[in-house]
Amino acid sequence: MQLEQHQEKLAELKGPNQSAEWGNQIRSYVLHPYKQVKDLRTRHESSDPDAVLDGDLDDFITAYLESTENEL
Repeated sequence: MQLEQHQEKLAELKGPNQSAEWGNQIRSYVLHPYKQVKDLRTRHESSDPDAVLDGDLDDFITAYLESTENEL
């Protein structure tokens, strides 16, 4: 019984399980011949993929928060 409760709690914390397939990505990266990163949820774009790959995600986070602001 404790094992079942533990598994239920873990499943609740994990959330829905989605497989990593084409069509489930968040951003697309184009590195050649031109440079562009596009967030597929918010349509936010950046022309500096090197910075995004180095972790500069602030603009993408802001765009996502602004897009979900109306949902709350």
